Amino acid sequence: MIEAGPTLRTANGVVNLAGPVVVGVVNATPDSFSDRGDRSTSGSIRQVHRHLEDGAAIIEIGGESNVTNRPAVSAATEIGRILPVVEAAVEAGAMVSIDTYKPEVAAVALDAGAAIVNDISGSEAIAMLKVCAGRGAGMVVMHTEVAPKSQVWDEDLYPDGVTARQLCFFKERLAALKTAGVERDQVVIDPGPDFAKTPRQTVDALTGLPEIDSLGCPIMLAVSRKDFVGAITGRRPGDRSGGTFGAIAVGLELGARLLRVHDVAGTVDFLKVWRALKGIDTVSPQLRIAEEIRREPPAGTGAEVD
Repeated sequence: MIEAGPTLRTANGVVNLAGPVVVGVVNATPDSFSDRGDRSTSGSIRQVHRHLEDGAAIIEIGGESNVTNRPAVSAATEIGRILPVVEAAVEAGAMVSIDTYKPEVAAVALDAGAAIVNDISGSEAIAMLKVCAGRGAGMVVMHTEVAPKSQVWDEDLYPDGVTARQLCFFKERLAALKTAGVERDQVVIDPGPDFAKTPRQTVDALTGLPEIDSLGCPIMLAVSRKDFVGAITGRRPGDRSGGTFGAIAVGLELGARLLRVHDVAGTVDFLKVWRALKGIDTVSPQLRIAEEIRREPPAGTGAEVD
């Protein structure tokens, strides 16, 4: 059982961060790099409900993919994509995060009941800080050295190391957020896997999490289906669950608290076993497996295999 512990203050109450928190991704956009599912409004709403049923504590909704081979969409287009999904998620009782770098989109989503803004631009826009501060929103601040929908792979970009640069970046951003009225207990830090990072630089950034954790803000681990996992494993996005869980296992050991994932059910199962083996959850001596799930039935028969 998770005891009361660190919390994240949001526009819609607090999130208990004493244990890992699963953030389920809903891509309400037709050009997601990692998800070929039904991206219509109704499909996105169904995914919200699936994520909640599977155990997501937070639903994160995005209306613009960060793919670099497509132009940015207007704020109006993005609002049209996300607003009915946000409203449906709020109506379902979800804690909602909105994935956007546009202040206008963030404002509409927060006014519709969203609680958190995940800004992949690094949260430098004064207008975005004003929106979040004025509504008491939680903020996910991601490290990046490039504008949204652009990429750079430069092995010489971090002469003093990725983590050293991230520490400076986050200290600067935290000071700017405080000046704008966003307090530290409202801030989540995202090391930004793949953003302005080669696969090796992403690995370096993630292994440097203990130093980032020293800043005192909860860390979001957004490694699900990322390019660095694909580069290491040689897998396409839909086949990167195994690599994703490997990154999550290490990230949890190094201080991550929020897990931003596409596969909520798989992540929840992973955490159940992880917590049992870590001794966080007690495994009863009387625990047994139910007979109906011990074996796969033969195809088309429903009978169990001996």
